[in-house]
Amino acid sequence: MTIAGGHGEGDTTNELYRPNGLFVDDDQKEIIADCWNHRIMQWKNGDTANGQVVAGGNDSGKGLHQLYWPSDVLIGKETDSLIICDPVNRRVVRWPRRSDTTQGEILIDKIDCWGLVMDEQRYLYVSGDGKHEVRRYQLGEKKGTLVVGGNGKGNGLNQLNFPTYLFVDRDHSVYVSDYNNHRVVKWVEGTKKGIVVAGGQDVGDALIQLSHPNGIFADTLGTLYVADERNHRVMRWTQGDKKQGTVIVGGNGEGAEANQFTVPYGFSFDRHGNLYVADRDNHRVQRFSIEKDL
Repeated sequence: MTIAGGHGEGDTTNELYRPNGLFVDDDQKEIIADCWNHRIMQWKNGDTANGQVVAGGNDSGKGLHQLYWPSDVLIGKETDSLIICDPVNRRVVRWPRRSDTTQGEILIDKIDCWGLVMDEQRYLYVSGDGKHEVRRYQLGEKKGTLVVGGNGKGNGLNQLNFPTYLFVDRDHSVYVSDYNNHRVVKWVEGTKKGIVVAGGQDVGDALIQLSHPNGIFADTLGTLYVADERNHRVMRWTQGDKKQGTVIVGGNGEGAEANQFTVPYGFSFDRHGNLYVADRDNHRVQRFSIEKDL
């Protein structure tokens, strides 16, 4: 079902304009990077009519009260703040979630960022398309530590080609959507090369292939979920079956029906296992109940 947007592109509080990343908090509030509206929106669980602007929304710009095409967002629980990738401004910013907040602060600047994720030790991982790498930051740190890539653009196992969204598991292995290589790679902490865990068989729509992967998530069993952008579907790879995935939602062609996507981007699971997908070019967020026997 549609739980945010779905009224066409627009900038009112019941509309979205090309949403990218999203994050579902413990109260099942959806935090959405409403990219082309240059703002972060929050939708309360059960209230599908209107969202609330919680960061940006002051036109595009580089002021501390502005964002420019925000691509991803997460919640820093320790400080109850939003951490936002602000790519055109080449920065990562933090906005307190207080109702009187009118501007953010710069956490990291001069960075080509796209995706964000935080591990349980509060290290922040940021993907960058400029150097085709992922760096890890302690909050307050400006330089960070290289953890993935850093060997230029390419398709070698020590390279990336436009990394987008990220996931970090309990062992601090980093999963990266390697967008232009049409694969997801897993880098075990401390290693110099990644392992292809989904796709990597050229671009295509077969079950062994991906076409421009975006949002990713791995559960505690190592099952991997991938938003397969140009194939308009979300896929699942189970651990031990690296050759072929399964379509769990979408895969019915490009469209705006309840079982279709038009360019799925970021996604998130809530604590009940429901899947939320930013359906970018339908300007909406869709929620799915994923059956365990799929």
